[in-house]
Amino acid sequence: MRTDIMSRMKFDADGLIPAVVQDFESGAVLMLAFMNEESVKKTLETGETHFWSRSRGQLWHKGETSGNTQRVRRISIDCDSDAVLVQVDQEGNACHTGEYSCFFNTSSLEKKETRSFWQVIGSLVRVIEKRKKEQPADSYTTHLFQSGIDTVLKKIGEESAETIIAAKNSNKAEFEWEVADLVYHLLVLLSMKGVGLSDIASELDRRTAKRSRDVKRE
Repeated sequence: MRTDIMSRMKFDADGLIPAVVQDFESGAVLMLAFMNEESVKKTLETGETHFWSRSRGQLWHKGETSGNTQRVRRISIDCDSDAVLVQVDQEGNACHTGEYSCFFNTSSLEKKETRSFWQVIGSLVRVIEKRKKEQPADSYTTHLFQSGIDTVLKKIGEESAETIIAAKNSNKAEFEWEVADLVYHLLVLLSMKGVGLSDIASELDRRTAKRSRDVKRE
């Protein structure tokens, strides 16, 4: 993390800059808060988010009392340098209401209320990790973790074959169903192997950058 990023931030007349906090793995927007120079320094020094409370007029460490801390993975500033994006690994829920994200009151412009792909995937990943940790009875995800990696690999093989068959057919709903099954079991496997979605994204990004370099050399 570049510590010189603070020198480029443009704080307002009150010495504040808005900070959007985003889940690094899923891309879900978690909350909006404000930072001043002191809170930015604390965040950079500790690796956990610190903000400035406008109502209390004091610095606050996210999760200090609740335990719902945010481990910072990346800090970015926008093109005008007057807003901050803080990407984090969220421990527990970000919102004081108990919701994972503060942005849970939604209204869709579509007739059917929908969530983005990454919202759904992020929610599913959190459920899988919770099942892995708590291992509740009568949970299929718990069964997979307890059965071991060979069972999950077998299921991925089965779901891959069923996805291929569905792709050859003309039933769109069937194909979507099989792809969803495959994605779910892949997410369980990633959890078993301790690999995050960001790790996969980094590998894809590396390949994209390599292809771009190769094209320039041609």
